[in-house]
Amino acid sequence: MKSKLIAGLAAGVVFLMVSGPTFTHHGGAQYDTQPPVTVTGTVTEYMFTNPHVQIHFDVKDEKGSVEKWVAETASPQRLFGFGWNAKTLKAGDKITVTGAQLKDGNKVVSIIKLEGGNAPVLTKGSTE
Repeated sequence: MKSKLIAGLAAGVVFLMVSGPTFTHHGGAQYDTQPPVTVTGTVTEYMFTNPHVQIHFDVKDEKGSVEKWVAETASPQRLFGFGWNAKTLKAGDKITVTGAQLKDGNKVVSIIKLEGGNAPVLTKGSTE
């Protein structure tokens, strides 16, 4: 009886260890995929860090005012395979980003496509 209890507890611990990352990772439900937005701007900060690479950039609206945007993509490990690294973008680079914007209207997008600077083009397949 005692060995069955220990085996059951061990199985439970293993289950929690394996499923933990699944519970902690967020999905894309916070983004509005239809219609995607396309914006062009100038990189102000490039953060090649976990859990997601972030690109901060300034976009001029139709009145000439500057809007602060953030483009979010996959982890650095995933982007290494597509030719990206910590020096791929730099402040001052011009980029065009197509992405799914946050549903709450904040100027944050999940990248569907990114072009510009000296960066290899990113597409949705490389950012998931």
